[in-house]
Amino acid sequence: MAHGQSVHDYFLDLKSHVQSGSRLRLEWKLPEWILSPALWSNLAPETILEEYQVFHDCGKPYCRTTDLEGRVHFPDHAAWSEAIWNQVGTAEAARLMGMDMDVHLLKGEGVADFAARPEAASLLITGFCEVHANAAMFGGIESTSFKMKWKHLDRRGKQISKLLL
Repeated sequence: MAHGQSVHDYFLDLKSHVQSGSRLRLEWKLPEWILSPALWSNLAPETILEEYQVFHDCGKPYCRTTDLEGRVHFPDHAAWSEAIWNQVGTAEAARLMGMDMDVHLLKGEGVADFAARPEAASLLITGFCEVHANAAMFGGIESTSFKMKWKHLDRRGKQISKLLL
């Protein structure tokens, strides 16, 4: 849950910066498209976003596996999180949890369909916050791992934000 709270903290920091021009408190690498009013006007209600962001990985303990090299994996954790949250939380947040990995795995040919979803802005902005919240685990925003994840989201974010105009 600490990771989820961190994601939500990043979201609140970014939202405050975008909406009121306040100074960022956390470490960011911001692309131009993140400022798109079309993104920020198409978000789920804030209570649903908070529930989704804080608890989006609640299914991970139920699908945790370790491979032969000792690496830990969480296959289908988004589906697990959705199923679990449907039992204890709101259906709206559970639905977002089930789609949580979609923006991270999005291929170019799927951008138009993704952008057409009512959840597109919420998933994109949350995914961007997730990558930043995880940056410390990967060696900070100057690490190769962060840069790869950021580059993917930047590419998809540009495409999605243009389609939301």
